[in-house]
Amino acid sequence: MDRHLMSGNEAIARGIYEAGVRFCSAYPGTPSTEIFEQLPQYKDSLYCEWAPNEKVATEAAYGACIAGVRSVCAMKHVGLNVAADPMFTAVYNGVRAGFVIIDADDPSMHSSQNEQDNRWYAKHAKMGLIEPSDSQECKDFLKVAFDLSERFNMPFLFRSTTRISHSKSLVTFAERTEVPPKPYQKERRFNCVPAVAVQNHRRLEEDFAKLAEYSNVCPLNRVEMKGTKIGVITASVSYQYAKDAFPEDASFLKLGLTNPLPMKLIRDFASKVDQLYVVEELDDFMEMQIRAEGIPCVGKELTGKLYEFNPQLLRERIFGEKPVTKDVGVQAVSRPPVLCPGCPHRGLFYTLGKHKDFVIASDIGCYSLGASAPLNAGDTCVCMGGGFSVGMGLAKGLALAGDTQRKVFGVLGDSTFFHSGMTGAVEIAYNSGNLIPIVLDNRITGMTGQQDNPGSGFNLEGEPANTIDIGAVLRAYGFTNVITVDPQDLDAVEKAVEEALASKEPAAIITRRPCRLLKRVKQEKGLCTVDRDKCIGCKKCLSVGCPAVSILEGKSSIDSTQCVGCTVCAQVCPVHAISKKED
Repeated sequence: MDRHLMSGNEAIARGIYEAGVRFCSAYPGTPSTEIFEQLPQYKDSLYCEWAPNEKVATEAAYGACIAGVRSVCAMKHVGLNVAADPMFTAVYNGVRAGFVIIDADDPSMHSSQNEQDNRWYAKHAKMGLIEPSDSQECKDFLKVAFDLSERFNMPFLFRSTTRISHSKSLVTFAERTEVPPKPYQKERRFNCVPAVAVQNHRRLEEDFAKLAEYSNVCPLNRVEMKGTKIGVITASVSYQYAKDAFPEDASFLKLGLTNPLPMKLIRDFASKVDQLYVVEELDDFMEMQIRAEGIPCVGKELTGKLYEFNPQLLRERIFGEKPVTKDVGVQAVSRPPVLCPGCPHRGLFYTLGKHKDFVIASDIGCYSLGASAPLNAGDTCVCMGGGFSVGMGLAKGLALAGDTQRKVFGVLGDSTFFHSGMTGAVEIAYNSGNLIPIVLDNRITGMTGQQDNPGSGFNLEGEPANTIDIGAVLRAYGFTNVITVDPQDLDAVEKAVEEALASKEPAAIITRRPCRLLKRVKQEKGLCTVDRDKCIGCKKCLSVGCPAVSILEGKSSIDSTQCVGCTVCAQVCPVHAISKKED
């Protein structure tokens, strides 16, 4: 049978297809995004969608499960915080057809605001947890997750990490297993009012106890017995690192079903080795439980709780093997992330950053980069939707503290507005917030790689979809003065800000211009060039923070391989030395 080189995310998508899943809903978030980007190729066999947020995705997928079809939802680790409300109740209620929640954690925070260890969610909710360690297991283990979900009558959490999601290994395909829908019938357990929840909790404890017993014989948990001197208990990508770091004669208990832990199997394995190590990234999730059972082991006191592992790190921390390094006498230049050349957000942040009395509550997305130098236009970044609601608290808090000089702005993007910004906008309108909400509408979900959203006009499968009008929504909430502006027109942006601040009616701003990377939008042609005879070397052009602009031999220089001709740099040049040259 043919083998295919696939990332973990691609393999998970294949596993969804092969498992006979029919309903799929997700919100994009790195490192999970590519799973659902791969699903439209299977749309003849399943339905897939981008939901407005992770809570909605989980609820919709669970509804499909109650209807009797296998269903799945996916998100990054912080998205599970948003989805936790329906997830906990779904575990109480149980399933009619298999239901799996895919979670992608991000150790070392490559693209996240924290590196929370979501294995605790499985323990907290009392649900099964499965962790693959390579792409083949991503596909195969996911199919098992659906079988176990139905066998033990509970949703299963399927946890990946950044390295599992984005690394590639060989995968062997199988045919799709068509799973007939379960006939729908009314069941009181799905209506989880308190009297029903009491019964559901008892049933959950019984089912979880059965799963705990099964974990000791589950084929996803396997013993690789070699020597008796060293034994290693591990799971997920840590298994790959540990196999590389430990001696050839080390024995392994490689776990795939990690909640509940197979304590009988662990105890038996521990009795056969002289020294037991537990190797797991982030928290001591397994180690703590193993120690609580009275089983001696070594783990976090050597490996630590911060950031992701690698083989060299394990060799150094466990065995004291120092890496061989050579000083080449060159210091790598720091290259922090910046807004792309021509990013439509740049004009707004340049304008806001000029005003030192402005406080800017930002959000999760490309626009979080507005806080970086030289724009310096961002004071907070907490969570999706926090741009509005954290901004509301800032405005009220400053007023309570007697600080009436500062002007507060809440900033978020179009996809974030639909995700969790609308409730923040209601909070501002309902409780008379003294701040200006700004929606940066670039017609797409930008930071995670150009996924459609309710305002883009297309769905996940690329078909035309109803476009939700952000301005109409804001007006319906009570923002009677909604100002829409092109963010690359700096004069217009300045006037919009001044108008919003002076407005006697509740005001909001929408900056509207498509992302420069959006392929279906025809962009203007032409690049910006510098007249070096006019340039006075004032470096004002650097204040817009465009990576295409630099100083060469004391004067402005524009890299034609990066410039897209947005003209923001030209608008700030005091001597008009920069102009746009048509192709």
